[in-house]
Amino acid sequence: MRPVDPVAISGIGCICSAGHTLNAAMASMFRGERRFGPPSRFRHPLTTECPVFAVAEGFFVPERFEQPATVRTVQLALTAAADALADAGLDRTGLADKRVGVCIGTNVGGSISNQAILGEDEETPVPYLTPDQRFRAASPSLSIAREFHLSGPLQTIATACSAGTDAIGLAALWIQSGVCDLVVAGGMDELYEITYNGFYSLMNSHDGPCRPFDRHRKGLNLGEGAAVMILESADSLARRGGRSRAFVLGHGSTSDAFHLTTPSPDGKGLRMAIEEAIRTAAIPPAAVAFINAHGTGTPDNDRIEAHQFNALFPGAPFLSTKGYTGHTLGAAGAVEAAFTVACLEQGRIPASAGFETPDPDLAAHPVSEPTDISGTAALSETLAFGGNNSVLILGLKEMISP
Repeated sequence: MRPVDPVAISGIGCICSAGHTLNAAMASMFRGERRFGPPSRFRHPLTTECPVFAVAEGFFVPERFEQPATVRTVQLALTAAADALADAGLDRTGLADKRVGVCIGTNVGGSISNQAILGEDEETPVPYLTPDQRFRAASPSLSIAREFHLSGPLQTIATACSAGTDAIGLAALWIQSGVCDLVVAGGMDELYEITYNGFYSLMNSHDGPCRPFDRHRKGLNLGEGAAVMILESADSLARRGGRSRAFVLGHGSTSDAFHLTTPSPDGKGLRMAIEEAIRTAAIPPAAVAFINAHGTGTPDNDRIEAHQFNALFPGAPFLSTKGYTGHTLGAAGAVEAAFTVACLEQGRIPASAGFETPDPDLAAHPVSEPTDISGTAALSETLAFGGNNSVLILGLKEMISP
C-alpha cells in the first residue's frame, strides 16, 4: 500500500484500572502500581475445584450523560468519548456543523445485555427487553452517537483483541478519504463472566499478576477499560483553530489464516502487518523510538513478538502495559495507543511490569525500569484470536510538520 497522509489526533480519553484518566494512568504506571485481584462483579469460579484468576477491575465509572447507560461497557465508552472531546476542545455545539463518524471496537459490548433478561439471579426479575432494546442499550457506537447527536457513519468493529486498533485504523481511512471531518474512534470492554470462564477453559490465565516476556510467564489477566481518540482532518482543525496532539502515521492489518486462538509460529502475519504500517507511514524502521507490545504474558504470543521485534527493530526498547491494566480485550489496542502517544509526549516509557527474569528462548527483552526514549514515532501492535494482527504507527507533530 502506498504512503498515506497523516491523520491528526486532536483529543484522547482513557479510563482503566490504572487510572480514571490518561494522565492518572500514566502517573500510576510510572510509580509501578499494579492493581489485580479476584473478580468482584460476578460469581466465580465455576466449581469449587477451579482456581480463581486475578483480574484488573475495581474502578467507579461516573454517570454524567443524557442517555442512561445500563451496561458498563457503554458507561466506559461514554466516559472516554466525553473526555476525548473535551481534550480536543469540542462540545455538542462544535460538532453540529461537522461530518462526525463513530468507529468503535469491542468484544463484550452487546453480549452482556442478554443477562439483563434474567436479572442477577433467577429470583430477581427485571423488565423484559426486546432484541432491539438490548441492541440499543449495549452498542457503544450507537450510544456515543446518540449521546453527542452525531449523524455520520457508524461502525462497530469486533475483530477480537485487535478491535480497538482496527477501529482507529479504519477511522483514519475515513478521514483520509474525505468521508468525515472528524471521527470518534477507539475501543472498550468490561469484565464479563463468560469471557472470564472462557479464558479459564483455554488454560491461559494467571492466578497472580501477569509477567509479559518473563521466563516464568504462565498466562494473562483480564482487565476492563476504554480509550477514545478524536481523529480530525487538517481542514477541520484549521477552521476551528484546533491543535493536533499527535498523528496516526500508518496502519497495517493482516490475518494469519492459521488457527482460531494460536498465532502462526513463524510470526509471518505479524511481520506483514508491521511492514505494512511502516510502508504507509513512510518512515524507516530506525525512526521507531519504542514499541508498545501486545505482551499478554502467554508463551506463544510473547515469543513471536520478541522474535519480530529483534528482526525488524534490533535494539529498540519495548514494553507491555498489560502488566498494569490486564488484557482489556476489545479496548486493548485503543488503550495502548493512548499510552503510546502519552509516552511520546513525555519522552519516556514505564517499566514493563512483571518482567524480572529474562527468557533465554526470547530474541529480545522488554525494559525493566522507566526508560527515556529519543524520537517522535512509535509502534503499537495487537494480536488477536482468529489470527488477526493490527499495527499503528503514531507520531508527534514535530515529526511531520513542514
